[in-house]
Amino acid sequence: MTNHLSNGEKLIAINDAELCVETFGNPANPAVLLIDGAAASMLWWETELCERIAYGGRFVIRYDNRDTGRSTNYPPGRPGYAYTDLAGDALGILDALHVERAHVVCRSMSGGIGLILGVDHPDRVESLTFVSTSTGADGLPSPSDQLAGAVPAEPDPADSDAVVEYVVASAKAYSGGSPYFDETATRALVERDVARTRDIASTLVNHYAMLFEGSSRDFASLKAPTLVVHGDHDPALPLPHGHALRDAVPGAELLVLEGAGHDLPKPLWDVFVPALLRHTGRGRR
Repeated sequence: MTNHLSNGEKLIAINDAELCVETFGNPANPAVLLIDGAAASMLWWETELCERIAYGGRFVIRYDNRDTGRSTNYPPGRPGYAYTDLAGDALGILDALHVERAHVVCRSMSGGIGLILGVDHPDRVESLTFVSTSTGADGLPSPSDQLAGAVPAEPDPADSDAVVEYVVASAKAYSGGSPYFDETATRALVERDVARTRDIASTLVNHYAMLFEGSSRDFASLKAPTLVVHGDHDPALPLPHGHALRDAVPGAELLVLEGAGHDLPKPLWDVFVPALLRHTGRGRR
């Protein structure tokens, strides 16, 4: 596929930040808002994946969270925002694009953003999809020992080559030994990502340093139709996290991606995309 469905990257003033946003497809179609996890720019929702979803009759929105990609950055170790501000950014993007309601797709750390939106702003959420995330409840399995041993030490942010090697190695570790991990494609994505990022030093640390206060929300309070997507090789949040999340949200469905780790490998898009299109095509409750 070519990138002819993209409407181009735009820098938009949202709240007290400048966020880089890219959309795919027809704005008249149902909107799918893709929110990625810690330290991940919008590029990790790969262009071809966005196009496949857009070809299914959806208006796809991806964006760089604060401290990733081309969006506003803050001094390393001193993020000027809290977790709830990131949820506010998502709403601000919908407002800027004149989207009344969206199908919200959250990956990893951003699952909490989906929770905030679904509980506090149910009028803006058409459906929820949680990818490789968790309720965070006590008693769930810890990350695998293999993951801890496979993630390398953080690099010198001034050495872009070392940063690329670090992120590629981390992505491989988080794939959990998946047979679908493509190191060549991952390296190309990472090289592009590092090159377009305002301050990679901030990207590496700030999402882990922000305040996560105010999270008293309960997954059982969610009313939006919910799909849980989880890889059976996930070393960071083993599959019981996906089961727990499915069980916590009334009426939620679980899609297990066989052979996937803490990622969405391209060979499984033929499973993920049709499931997402079905889920986002059911209309309002």
